[in-house]
Amino acid sequence: MKRKIFCLLALIVSLTIFQGCATLFGPKLHPLSTSSDPAGAEVYVNGFKMGVTPIQLNLKADKSYTIEFRKEGYQSVTRVVNTKVGAGWVVLDVLGGLIPVIIDAATGAWNKLDQDAVNAALEKQQ
Repeated sequence: MKRKIFCLLALIVSLTIFQGCATLFGPKLHPLSTSSDPAGAEVYVNGFKMGVTPIQLNLKADKSYTIEFRKEGYQSVTRVVNTKVGAGWVVLDVLGGLIPVIIDAATGAWNKLDQDAVNAALEKQQ
């Protein structure tokens, strides 16, 4: 019985140690609010229609996105949202050792979006 408990505890400790902080505790999706002036513009993310402004998108932070705003009678506006490394996760990983750093860096779990909101002022076509 003691051996089973020891093995179970060893397994739990191993799984915890061999994970990065951001992999364990970080959000999987990051919110990005979008709005436009005038409201009601179609929002396209990397070419896929996601909805109409105002809308909050939930995006993975391990890649960059091209956000395009389109509305009939207006010129379309394009914005780029990139990723950046969350410094807090890096510090926690370094304190945890080399393995958490490698895991979070490889998975991109310590990345976050470089913006929380994207706004577009659309101009009328002439």
